[in-house]
Amino acid sequence: MGTPTEPAGDRGKEPDPRFTLANERTFLTWLSTSLALSAGGVAMAAVSPDVFVPWMRTLLAVVLVSLSALAAAMAYPRWRRVQHALRHAAPLPPPALAPLFGYGVAAVALLALVLILTGR
Repeated sequence: MGTPTEPAGDRGKEPDPRFTLANERTFLTWLSTSLALSAGGVAMAAVSPDVFVPWMRTLLAVVLVSLSALAAAMAYPRWRRVQHALRHAAPLPPPALAPLFGYGVAAVALLALVLILTGR
C-alpha cells in the first residue's frame, strides 16, 4: 500500500520538492480545466434554441462535457506517470492528450463562431 509520498508503493529516489509540487499544480490545472469545460458544456446546453439550432447546441455541449470527463479521468494517471519518471530520473512522458484537447476546444470554438456569424 502506498503513502502520500510513495503512492501505490512507487519506489525510487525522492525528487526535488519543486518538481513534485509543479507536477501537483499541473494535476490541479487539469482538474480546473475539466471543471471549466464542464461549465461550458452546461452553459451551452442552457442556451436558448432561438440562439443556436438545437442539434448544434447539443453537439457542442456533448463535446465540451466529454472533454471535461476525459480531462478529469486522465489527470491522475498523468500525474502518476510523471511522478514515476521524476522518482526514477527517466524522461517525462509526452502529453498524449494535449493535441486532443487543443483540437477539440478549437473545433468547438470554430463551430460556435460559425453559428454566431450566421445568426443561428
